This record gives sequence, structure tokens and C-alpha cells, in this order.
Amino acid sequence: MSELVEVSVHDAIATVTLCNPGKMGALSVAAMQQLNAAMTEIGKRQDIHVVVLASQGKVFSAGHDLSEVRGADETQQRQIFETCTELMLTLQRIAQPVIAKVHGLATAAGCQLVATCDLAVASQSARFATPGVRIGLFCSTPMVALSRAVPQKVAMRMLLTGDPITADEAAAAGLVSDVVPDDELDEAVSTLATRVAHASAATVSLGKRAFYDQLNLPVAEAYEKMSEVMTRNAVMPDAQEGIGAFLEKRDPVWQHHDQ
Repeated sequence: MSELVEVSVHDAIATVTLCNPGKMGALSVAAMQQLNAAMTEIGKRQDIHVVVLASQGKVFSAGHDLSEVRGADETQQRQIFETCTELMLTLQRIAQPVIAKVHGLATAAGCQLVATCDLAVASQSARFATPGVRIGLFCSTPMVALSRAVPQKVAMRMLLTGDPITADEAAAAGLVSDVVPDDELDEAVSTLATRVAHASAATVSLGKRAFYDQLNLPVAEAYEKMSEVMTRNAVMPDAQEGIGAFLEKRDPVWQHHDQ
């Protein structure tokens, strides 16, 4: 990878770091393409069970690189937002859960990135905003992820005012899963990632995919589809191993694959 994205792997945990602190973690087209390429490659690897998405510098991400947006023609604008969409879909399509490690600001597409990740741990001083309306560019693509992560009135207030919310407000609304003191962010993310990584990767992968598959289905259809998922899950080697280990009061030994 180039200098915009770094990937490291340790104990089945991949850390993907956005490395453009001079631009406040801006999601330029190049940065989004490299993040997407990194996540796509990770999605193919069975030795990686969870991903941490982090950023260098004082903030998590200030969103799109506005120097690219300014003066761009319609074709160029479309490339920016289609590249962003591809990245967000990849984050949810890969088998591994993705944990956002959030410090400082997460605004506009940076907030979208947080809302898209499966889990998010924020430092106490973190702030979240979708301020596009203030510069005449409504945060319509961030709205897709935001409106699926927080209640409607919370999303609309953020979108219509551009006002930031605190980490505690973000947690109360469901935008982040955990808030910790600033100096405990590294430890908290490591602990959470390790806990997720210690589960059966096959089971977690199936569960992540099923979660998004059922999310917007009518209840009866969701139950029908998830009953079939649980049926397939129950006959998987790791499910049988886990059940046996529980009944026998021992630790399970995972195979981490579905057959």
C-alpha cells in the first residue's frame, strides 16, 4: 500500500490505518480506493478474524477532500461519491467485523465511515457531525449510513443543522458502541477486537452477513430467512464443537470454517 493506508496483522486482528494526518484524515478518491482495496484483500483472508479501522493525526476523518470536490465536473463528482459508496458496501460485505477506532472529529463522510462499521469505540473527546448543509452540500450519502444507525430525529437534527454531537450523545443514539476515556482508547479497542477474534470466525462471518440480510425485511420474512440461517449454522463443525464444549464444561477448539 502507499502512504495513504497502512495494514498490519497480529493475532488474527488486522489494523487498517488511514495515514493522511496533514489533511485531517480526508477521504480523497485515492484514500478511499486504497481503503477499499485493503478491505477487499482482508476479506479474502481466513487468518484475519476482525478488523480495526484507525486513523493517524488529531482527528479520525474530516470527510471528503473538498479540494477534489471544488471545481470538479459532473463525471468527476460522480466518481468521488461512487468510490465512497463502493468502500462503504465493502466494509459491510467482508466476512470480518470492522471496528472503528474513533478519536477527535468524525465529520461528513468520516461520520459515514463510523456509522457503516459494525462496531465503533470512541474516545470521550470525540465529536461527530454531518455539516455539509453549512457549505451548501447536503450530506446525502452520509445520511444513508447515519439514518440506519441512529433514530430519525437524531439523524435529521445532525443533517439539518450540521451541529456536532458528543461521544456520549453518539453512544446514546447508537452511532457508537462504546465510549472510553481518551487515554484508554487503545486498550479498549484491543480488548474488544480480541474478544471478537476469539469466537469462531465461521460463525461470526455467517452472523454478520445474516444481520445485514435481515435488517430491513418484514418481521415474518426475517424470521423465515433467519431460521434457515440458524439451521445451516447448527450443523456447522464449530457450532457442534461449541455446543459440545459448553455441555462438557471445556473450552472449544474452533476450526474457523463452515465445513
